[in-house]
Amino acid sequence: MGQVLVVQNTPDGGPRRFGTWLRRYGLSLDVVHAYAGDPLPARLTRHQALVVLGGGYMPDADDRAAWLAPTRALAGEALETGVPVFGICLGAQLLAHVAGGTVRAEHGRPEAGSTALTLRPETDDDALFHGLPAHVTAIEHRVDAITDLPPDAHWLVRSERCPVQAFRVGESAWGVQFHPEATAQVIHGWDPQHLREQGFDHEELIRAAERDEPASTEVWSELTRRFAAVVTAGTAG
Repeated sequence: MGQVLVVQNTPDGGPRRFGTWLRRYGLSLDVVHAYAGDPLPARLTRHQALVVLGGGYMPDADDRAAWLAPTRALAGEALETGVPVFGICLGAQLLAHVAGGTVRAEHGRPEAGSTALTLRPETDDDALFHGLPAHVTAIEHRVDAITDLPPDAHWLVRSERCPVQAFRVGESAWGVQFHPEATAQVIHGWDPQHLREQGFDHEELIRAAERDEPASTEVWSELTRRFAAVVTAGTAG
């Protein structure tokens, strides 16, 4: 059984259904609550994959989140050794940063709630995204953005307000700006006033996410199964 190191950056930012799916598809999870001071391993010698979850930080905000530096080191090791990586939101930005891309704070128009995504032609031969619906939705809660992809990265998914929604570095490292682990339920806990200031209606976000959830759940469960298969194939190899 492959073991996945999961870096959790906030108290409420756990792996949720993404973790449930990974376990269902044969992997075990080592969740490190980095925000609470749990130590990260120095190397990935005991782990066959790295997952970095979301959080309200820039990927190099070491003054606010001291664990980001060792997380970046682990991501760099994974890129060098071919250990599969899956970065979500902050995790995607951290992967882009480590690989030579650019991330900007509060860039462009914010996104919140169930967001329309469009797969690019580059997904046709991608191990995770090939054959998925060309148009799908996922939960977003974003103000920062990846503005320049790393050299030789594969740009996979876009949205109207945020061009870089998903990308791949090398053959086995993926970053997604959206939240495949999140369901409509998470939106209930968002601050309605803050959403209004960004131009969103809290109740409408909940309704839209509940409407879109059955179709999006099927897509992101399949994508997670494919990531688990990449990890398992690497373990067997």
